[in-house]
Amino acid sequence: MTATVTTGRKSPFRIAAMGDQTHALKARGPVKGSSADARARQLAEYTSHLRTINNRYGRPYAPRTIGAYRDAVIALDKWMTEKKVTGDFTACDTDTLNRFFRWYHREHDQATGDTYTGATNTKQRNLRHLFTWLQEEYDHEHPYTGKGLVRYSAPKAGRPQTLSRDFVGDMLKATGNSSPRVRDFETVRDHAIIRVLTDGVRATELLMLQVSTVLLDQGVAQIVPLKSGRGAAKGRLVPLQPKTVIALRRYLRARETHKLSRSEWLWLGTRGRGHLKYSGLYRMLNRRAEQAGYGAVAPHMFRHTWADDLLASDVSEEDVMEAGGWTDRSMLRRYAADMASSRAVTAVQGLGDRY
Repeated sequence: MTATVTTGRKSPFRIAAMGDQTHALKARGPVKGSSADARARQLAEYTSHLRTINNRYGRPYAPRTIGAYRDAVIALDKWMTEKKVTGDFTACDTDTLNRFFRWYHREHDQATGDTYTGATNTKQRNLRHLFTWLQEEYDHEHPYTGKGLVRYSAPKAGRPQTLSRDFVGDMLKATGNSSPRVRDFETVRDHAIIRVLTDGVRATELLMLQVSTVLLDQGVAQIVPLKSGRGAAKGRLVPLQPKTVIALRRYLRARETHKLSRSEWLWLGTRGRGHLKYSGLYRMLNRRAEQAGYGAVAPHMFRHTWADDLLASDVSEEDVMEAGGWTDRSMLRRYAADMASSRAVTAVQGLGDRY
């Protein structure tokens, strides 16, 4: 043991605590301890790994993505406990995973017509990242390589659902109907959120908006780039409807009363909580839809509706693609598929007699 010489002066150098040194050691071999404890430690290490790396587009993983990857591992862990599979996650070979996915498909995939919901396909894709990490950190043979793993297909892409004008109108009525007399924070916030969704932003894009990225004097919102089709520094400007601008101004006034009003995030939670997450957005929309007398709705349905609105108003496909952040025309066709026949009939009938 090396003696410490005391000179009366403080050292300018960083001294690592003993517990910190373990983080610099690369894990090798199975984690010791009970199976459940070993898997819990591996899950914690894996989660920390996901938070320190970038995705294939060179950007950090979104919290929602990390959560989805963790949920897949937790599902596997619970199954291993139930089936009494001993060991940590390196105990999973191809045969073990085939058993797990067969069970998961039976328990969680629901038939919808001639296809399935695709839950097993999603879990299979999300779990792949765990075993890629185990291969790198634990020299564990990757069970996804080779032909032994039974693959579960993704569900067939359904036709997007376009929201009716009555539904959108009733949702806006349920959140104050643009009245300046409605000033409570939650109602004003929800109304502004619904307004912004009608301008075609993705749910993740909406949640990542900051106060500084909403340029109300110019009537636009600066969107942080999320998709691979755009350069990491490009982003895009989303034109806002005049009523959306008004709704955002009113929300920013109400936001000043929030205890976290100095936060950079635009959308803040109720009861003094932090910025809004996807689960909170989803619950809010469905709560408001229920108040308006409707069933469940997903945030992305507003984007489908926005695409149909613009195309029906004779906005060019190129402009819709630019505003929506698409570089692939097939995505525009998919989003506009729901009302394509109706738009075609309206367009042709609008020509009147041609002969």
